[in-house]
Amino acid sequence: MIAGVVEWILSLHGLVALAIVFLGPTLEASAFVGFVFPGEIAVLLGGVLAYQGRVVLWAAIAAAVLGAITGDSIGYWVGREFGRRILTSIGRRIPFIRHRIHEHLDRAEAYIRRRGGSAVFFGRFTAALRVMVPGLAGMAQVPYGQFVFFNALGGLLWGTAFVLLGFFAGAAWKQVEGIASRVGLGLLAALLLILIGGRVFRLWQRAEAAERGPIARARRRWPRQVRWLERRLDPSSPRGFALSVAAVGGGLCAWVFTGMAQDVVAKEEAATLDPRVLRWVIEHRGGALNAAMKAITSLGSTWVLVPLAVLVGAAVSLRRRSWRPVAALALAAGGAILLYDGFKEWIHRPRPPVADRLLSVSGWSFPSGHATQAAAVFVILTVVLTVHRSTAVRAVGGIVAGLLILAVGISRIFLGVHWFTDVVGGWALGGAWACAILTAGLATAPATDSRGDSASETRASPGALRGER
Repeated sequence: MIAGVVEWILSLHGLVALAIVFLGPTLEASAFVGFVFPGEIAVLLGGVLAYQGRVVLWAAIAAAVLGAITGDSIGYWVGREFGRRILTSIGRRIPFIRHRIHEHLDRAEAYIRRRGGSAVFFGRFTAALRVMVPGLAGMAQVPYGQFVFFNALGGLLWGTAFVLLGFFAGAAWKQVEGIASRVGLGLLAALLLILIGGRVFRLWQRAEAAERGPIARARRRWPRQVRWLERRLDPSSPRGFALSVAAVGGGLCAWVFTGMAQDVVAKEEAATLDPRVLRWVIEHRGGALNAAMKAITSLGSTWVLVPLAVLVGAAVSLRRRSWRPVAALALAAGGAILLYDGFKEWIHRPRPPVADRLLSVSGWSFPSGHATQAAAVFVILTVVLTVHRSTAVRAVGGIVAGLLILAVGISRIFLGVHWFTDVVGGWALGGAWACAILTAGLATAPATDSRGDSASETRASPGALRGER
């Protein structure tokens, strides 16, 4: 069925095609059809249609973004007015949860209310949750102004990214759609692991107090293994859940970097997109845009990031009377330089042709040094500056850092000094290095007692870079 719908969409052109690109993400969240036909497929096909010349690229992007924002807004109001009744009616037909459906809905609403805008933004990029989060936000009475801001921001990034993916993939869009779907499912799995981990830890705490139940029995039978798992899931300790997330995140980034490096060396899969991306960039250059990209790219240069890391790190260290912030930022900047220089010399990949460059550069191409430095420094800088702040401030800080990292990488491709895979590899390498720094900082942080005063301080932050003694 889906294959037939896809072929029909690819036969369209003009306003009818744009209407489908708009309706796909609109119906996904507002009418919950995303479980049957994900809106991302319609948006991706919009990019393929632009590649085929059936629609204008900017019009496909506009249709996708407006569809995403409109659909989520409708889903929000449906959830606000009817969501509780709809989900209660459905939940009563599902075994295991039907007798506690109200308790589960209360917990879901509390989570969305607590996370607010960050749940709306990140839910847009997560398989399945993209369909449910707008309605849950309405049920949780998240202020509509807050909702629409993060909804628009997420819709802009998501719609633009998927249309461009389809455009650059062209005839190979099925492979790209498969990769994008796996990434979305991976994000969903990561979120579920976080939620399940927190739930299991709370159950362990209750079992410890009651000294009964299956968890208590497991603790008596496998004491060492259970204690190890408890330490990995403990949110009150810097060596617990935060350390586990940092280590897993670093492993995922390292895996992506390894995949990019393999494709570059073998000149296959992702590397085959590089000429097509560069050709499109060259066709869309312009005077004002060229100047803006030259300014943006300087944000990822050594001459900007190293002084920024040292100055901010020193200021925060003096205020907190700890060496940890300045050490973390110095490691982020210095280590990133050593890493990308080493891989450049090892892989020896030539840069794009000189005639296609808007800047004079030298040296090898993979990975992008600017992308590597930006990812490493901006991630650690965000942690250092927002570690004591509220969840909303940390979410906004993370979004700003992500946009800066994204902009620096795009500028390197636009200016013709790096290939697409150079930038993706640089982002992954910088992310892996930042996670390694966070992992080391959390692993060497002072141990805390989950029942003591130190634990109450640790709950507010990852612990390693907060600089308190």
